Amino acid sequence: MDFVLLKERITRCQATVGVIGLGYVGLPVACMFADAGFQVIGLDVKQDRVAQINKGQSPIQGKEPGLGELLARVVAEGRLRATTDYADLAQADVISINVQTPVDKEHKPRYVALEAACRSLGAVMKRGALVIVESTIAPGTMDHIVRPILEETSGLKVNEDFYLVACPERVMPGKLLTNLRTMNRVVGGSSPEATELAIAFYRHVVEADLDPADCITAELVKTAENAYRDVQIAFANEVALICEVAGANVWRVRELVNKCPYRDMHMPGAGVGGHCIPKDPWLLAQGARGQIPLRLIPAARAVNDAMPLHVADLVVDALQEAGRSLAEARVVILGYAYLEDSDDTRNTPTRPLLERLWELGVRPLVHDPYVPEYRSIPLEQAIRGADCLVLMVRHQPYLAMDLLQVRDWMRTPVLVDGRNAFPMAAEQGFIYRGVGWPVGKE
Repeated sequence: MDFVLLKERITRCQATVGVIGLGYVGLPVACMFADAGFQVIGLDVKQDRVAQINKGQSPIQGKEPGLGELLARVVAEGRLRATTDYADLAQADVISINVQTPVDKEHKPRYVALEAACRSLGAVMKRGALVIVESTIAPGTMDHIVRPILEETSGLKVNEDFYLVACPERVMPGKLLTNLRTMNRVVGGSSPEATELAIAFYRHVVEADLDPADCITAELVKTAENAYRDVQIAFANEVALICEVAGANVWRVRELVNKCPYRDMHMPGAGVGGHCIPKDPWLLAQGARGQIPLRLIPAARAVNDAMPLHVADLVVDALQEAGRSLAEARVVILGYAYLEDSDDTRNTPTRPLLERLWELGVRPLVHDPYVPEYRSIPLEQAIRGADCLVLMVRHQPYLAMDLLQVRDWMRTPVLVDGRNAFPMAAEQGFIYRGVGWPVGKE
């Protein structure tokens, strides 16, 4: 298919769209393009997820406004179907790849899912297709991994036989549809024609700017913006630690710092989670190719990774004040997801907290109203008889708790607050520890 014909099919919503990966990004992408009028084929390796989607049921739990209803409608209308078979993508004109790109213990990218997707797609990809990688990837990945695999497995040449674009997503759970619709996108094409086609494609669902660029720029922008946020959060966390020792309240300090023009100190907390921020700084670091020493990015990662361990220290300190031994204390962790009102547990700060508490001899109970493994016990039942509550996630059911009632349910009123949700707890009779709060003071 030549450029003019493909652009016409895209413009008229006549192109067949394939979406590889039906998770937090791919599923809303598939739904939105189906809603725009395209015929969409979604592919995922998980058979149970595919079956659920084909029933019009969203596999994503938590509060995700509009997604469940949109999925049910586009499936019922026959605009979206899911499959596990790459052969179903053989006639796709546009293919969007949305697979996870984690890093290993040495902070190196693991492209197992991306490589597998590219190999399987290349084996069936038709001539003239537009391939868009929405996954966040290290600088140079399009040129050194995606393009070679697609060319090798398809026998086609980029910019001659097919079009290739990097257009990293900018979404977060709880706002998936809104972010896809309203966030600016960097459209990094392997050629001006590829960029033009992708912009025409995204214009059907994106109401914000679609900024043309090349692949390497798109890769750098996405990883840099998340690394930038990670550094900002690390600064706030380090100030919080200083405030605890110095005897000040970091939340008051932050409030006054941000009164100064051009200052925007972020919120400190119990740790940074999610699929993006804990790994994207390391993806950005790959762009240095070992040729320059990196100091700031690794330091920020170290600060943020240490915050759940600091929360464990607060638990130990508060229980000691209460006269409870660690081995006998009944500790309840409130929240396992990394984000409020979500079921997304990727890189959750609660996991390293639990590991540290187990090392210290504590056997905590975990509650989360959105994560299936931890929602079977009612909240009241989890709290009754507890010696220490540790708030790790600002889920709405936790924010709605009556602290006086909670205090009466507990055996020992100890509250460790990793998200500054209950700054009034000390006034209501709790032994209170909060990130960035002076120890023993309100």
